[in-house]
Amino acid sequence: MSRTEITAVEAREILDNRLEPTLRVTVRTEGGAVGRADVPRGRSRGVHEAADLRDGGDRYNGNGVRNAVENVESRIGPELLGHSVTDQSGIDALLCELDGTADKSNLGGNALTGVSLAALKAGAAAHDLPLYRYLGGPAATTIPIPLVDLIEGGELGASELPFQEHQIVPTGADSFEEAIRMCAEVYYELGDQLAESHGKSALSVGDEGGYTPSGMTDPREAFDSILSAVEECGYGDIFELGSDVAATHFYDPDEETYQLAEETYTRGELIDFYAELTDTYPLISIEDPLEEDDFEGFAELTDRLDAQIVGDDLFVTNVSRLQEGIDVGAGDALLCKVNQVGTVTETIETVETARRNGYAIQVSERSGQTADTWLAEVAVGLHANQIKTGTTRSERIEQYNRLLEISDDCGGDYATWLR
Repeated sequence: MSRTEITAVEAREILDNRLEPTLRVTVRTEGGAVGRADVPRGRSRGVHEAADLRDGGDRYNGNGVRNAVENVESRIGPELLGHSVTDQSGIDALLCELDGTADKSNLGGNALTGVSLAALKAGAAAHDLPLYRYLGGPAATTIPIPLVDLIEGGELGASELPFQEHQIVPTGADSFEEAIRMCAEVYYELGDQLAESHGKSALSVGDEGGYTPSGMTDPREAFDSILSAVEECGYGDIFELGSDVAATHFYDPDEETYQLAEETYTRGELIDFYAELTDTYPLISIEDPLEEDDFEGFAELTDRLDAQIVGDDLFVTNVSRLQEGIDVGAGDALLCKVNQVGTVTETIETVETARRNGYAIQVSERSGQTADTWLAEVAVGLHANQIKTGTTRSERIEQYNRLLEISDDCGGDYATWLR
């Protein structure tokens, strides 16, 4: 038996940062290599994502994952025994074959994601390589630019803001270490200003650690507040702005309109609003500005605005949906989430297709995250120039800490903004 052959596949139910269940999958090899991966879960999920299998019933309000655990140990694990962890594409192809559905609803996208990532980590361990180097080779030395979510709304925070994330983007920093330091200082200053203007309750944070000021309903007020903190810190030449709009969540499909800051917008009117925002603010990245099936609208925005248009719910890290967008010119950046599509190999295929067609790559966390740092490793391993992983909360900070370590280990260069 080869030392890289799989001898055990184990799973258990653990808890994410929201005290909700998720999976931890462990893959072991004959040679003693171990790969262990936690599966994140998004609250703001696109309809085209791989299925997230939940148990239903009363336990954990229906969010238990015992069925997914059982699928890993009884239906997937026995089929993988004897396979080499170095054959990532073969393992992932077998996972998709065992599931047999387009949306991974048979065994569960969360089950497949956990096994695929655990196998990847076991492969790295078998080669005694850090995960980012195993995935990306010797050229994996670029540390991505962080898009840091300072004020939250939408599905992620208890504010009245319709946009999910209002971000700072340290494009002018000289290194990742300097970028994170300056982001932290702006975060401190913003907290002081919001406490004074909106009361101490504004310092409550959302799922990803951004502030949630009560009474703030207009994204322009959020951007103004962030820029005020940036200027007070003296970093006006360092930061630009970004936003995850997640427009599907305030879209009315019956009326084909969007409800934004107590106003109703048609698609054309909302596109005009975004044009106004990019004319007024240094807004360089807009994620999911329209509902998740509006390829035509995304194409119009991409052509019209001098800002990066990121497809998250639009593409769901799925190569077929990405190709549909490429064909019509919808968006120019891919949001990359492994658990949206289900396996590492499918993720790599989508990323490579995006890169060949000039799309920027933004690797992203989910709102339901754990302290597992594979996200940071995958971002560097995929040669991504951007990462989105939240702000405060330990599960977010661990990603930044790992990127700092990787930067030291490989002498990594700080990414440049691609547009």
